[in-house]
Amino acid sequence: MKLKSILLTESFPQIKHIDIMEEDNASTVAQFLLLGFSDLPNLQGFLLGMFSTTYLIILIGNNFIIMIIRIDPALQKPMYFFLANFSFLEICYVSVTLPRILYSIWTQDRSISLLACATQMCFFLMLAATESILLAVMSYDRYVAICNPLHYPLVMNPTKCTQLAVGSWIGGMPFQLGQTCQIFSLHFCKSNQIDHFFCDIPPVLKLACGDTSVNELYVYVVAILLAAIPFMLILTSYSKIIATILRLPTAEGRAKAFSTCSSHLVVVVLFFGSASVTYLMPKSIHSAISDKLLSLFYTIVTPMLNPLIYSLRNKDVIAAMRRLFLRS
Repeated sequence: MKLKSILLTESFPQIKHIDIMEEDNASTVAQFLLLGFSDLPNLQGFLLGMFSTTYLIILIGNNFIIMIIRIDPALQKPMYFFLANFSFLEICYVSVTLPRILYSIWTQDRSISLLACATQMCFFLMLAATESILLAVMSYDRYVAICNPLHYPLVMNPTKCTQLAVGSWIGGMPFQLGQTCQIFSLHFCKSNQIDHFFCDIPPVLKLACGDTSVNELYVYVVAILLAAIPFMLILTSYSKIIATILRLPTAEGRAKAFSTCSSHLVVVVLFFGSASVTYLMPKSIHSAISDKLLSLFYTIVTPMLNPLIYSLRNKDVIAAMRRLFLRS
């Protein structure tokens, strides 16, 4: 086995070579190139500023929600316990991809080792699974609060809330770890250029040699287990919630009940809508541009919007913010 180098001076003058392992007559990629937004050379400065600002907004917004939930006594409820978990998850989720994007734009170094690529994909998939399950748990919390209010303190006790939160964080780990190992056990010999801004499943599978139908089937199976089933549970919860709300005797009661659910519903639509198109869309109609735009939406835009959605559409959070600012 020996190393050979591929010169990419025309497209990527900043990269001297990319290593490829050559064994017998077949070549196996030992390092990838994340092309990202390299096809927009005149916008690199703008993209750096935009992504840096977005990252700061996500960090500040979600950390602020966590802080205000911890310090305000009126927010010591199961709903806000899960919201604090969700905000921390969004910080972790976006930190898997955005720092790497910023580094690539700043240094113009787009190379990434197989191990780093596999690590990024594994954490991204596990955190995405956590978000899917946690959104289902949050809908269950709203179902119990609205449909069984007398039993709510008993059902959603601190121990139960902790168990549901822990289950959300670790529930998808075995599946996503297995999926990552399965994908990176393949040989990559078609190219070493990933036409994406992070190591996501569709663009990485495009570079694999041989038949990847088993891997694609596994993607669909995991998507059903960790996305479709939680989504169906959310729909079931909200169908019962809406039926209960419509039976409330006063318009004020109905409006208050809807207001506690509307923020969560918006986040559910944003996350599941964009992610399902990316992972459940047939391979034949995938395109690099559509994959990038959709991935930008659910990896960056949604985590940025979530603090705004929950703070501007939630009366309890707004009241807690007022108390905090008046106290200071």
